[in-house]
Amino acid sequence: MENKTSGMNEGLHVNCSMSGRHGFIFTFIPVVYGCNFVIGIIGNSMVVAVIYRYMKLKTVANVFVFNLAISDLTFLITLPLWATFTAMGYHWPFGTFLCKASAGLVIFNLYTSIFFLTALSIDRYLAIVHPVRSRRQRTLFYANLTCVLIWLFALLLSAPTALSRDAYDIGNSTLCAVWHRSEHINLLVTLSVLKSVLGFIVPFLVIITCYCLIGRALLDSRGLLRKSVRSREDETLRMIAATVLAFFVCWAPHQAFHFIELLATLGVVENCQTLDVIDTAMPFTICISYFNSCVNPILYGFVGHNFRKNLLRI
Repeated sequence: MENKTSGMNEGLHVNCSMSGRHGFIFTFIPVVYGCNFVIGIIGNSMVVAVIYRYMKLKTVANVFVFNLAISDLTFLITLPLWATFTAMGYHWPFGTFLCKASAGLVIFNLYTSIFFLTALSIDRYLAIVHPVRSRRQRTLFYANLTCVLIWLFALLLSAPTALSRDAYDIGNSTLCAVWHRSEHINLLVTLSVLKSVLGFIVPFLVIITCYCLIGRALLDSRGLLRKSVRSREDETLRMIAATVLAFFVCWAPHQAFHFIELLATLGVVENCQTLDVIDTAMPFTICISYFNSCVNPILYGFVGHNFRKNLLRI
């Protein structure tokens, strides 16, 4: 088995030469990437500025949100490269280093985003369900330590993606691709499974469990909380719940097609017509998933009263 897959997705199967190559993709997708880049850079820069200047890094939740915004910014700087790559008909003119770095940052952002959202959910669970018992653990020291561990773990998980990418010349084009040789198939399958399990399924099970336990605890103690405390907790919960829901909506379609593409990697799907459907859909699912990096600041503005109030002070 020997074929190449290219781009941010593992798609674009070169042994089916026209798979996923359509004019409307080369026109529409770069425009969407450009919009995501502008909105995301402005929005996440505002989040960083508001938290750092006005809200300060004085709460555990703010530490996690601040790091989430930094993660989104590191990914967003790669979007102009991917937009150019797609606009040029899947031709990569930027060399091997940027190919590896950009592909790695895509997966790095996937892991850091879901891990920071999971940390936020666990923090809210501890704060609401076990407020006294968790006081020693819910400190800025442990929050910053958790962030460092998340960055390092995400770097470890995304490193194989960066290392496996390379710039390959095929005819008159250069692809930012991974070469699917038969001896590498186990590595590729392992990376795909890790992306789905650690980058989506397990964190969401943890998040859903946290919110179910939080919901039950709030219902049990609703009448015991002061109105001001209840209002503050409700606002934080709404912001985190909206952010988690946005992540699910944005990433679920890509994860579904990623699973189908895994079947293609294993040779379960070999028909070029089916591969064309996969490789045509993949760029659109990627657009939706990357929209998540610019929707978070919008959610903070609409849902978070304190954030909105401090934003107006800039």
